Amino acid sequence: MQKLQISSNEVKLLDFGFLCVQEESAFKAILITRGRRSGTEHAVWLRAVYYNGKIYFSRRNADSDWLKNAKAAPQVKVVFEGKEYDGMASLVTDTKLAEKISELKYPGEERAHEARIVVEVEINNTEYKK
Repeated sequence: MQKLQISSNEVKLLDFGFLCVQEESAFKAILITRGRRSGTEHAVWLRAVYYNGKIYFSRRNADSDWLKNAKAAPQVKVVFEGKEYDGMASLVTDTKLAEKISELKYPGEERAHEARIVVEVEINNTEYKK
């Protein structure tokens, strides 16, 4: 993992192989989980947040399959810009961190202040799979 600082505003970037994601930013990604019943891969487009070297996904409630799957089988994949990365998912229990992720995910929006269930994904590899 390589972090870069750029000019006076100190924007941090995470280098995932050939792609840079801006620190403290939201972006569209595919989260791939393993079905808790079927065992097959389940892919869903979500708005993700990159913060402090990790990728975060969130929901207002616990009803989604992707969330249930990530809790049951925490080895996940994250795909963005056509590149796939292995990761390990875990629930965020820190309320302050969950609030920060919501603020970054929905900047300036009313829903940024709603309580959310947040999943943290730590990327295991910085080399993407084709």
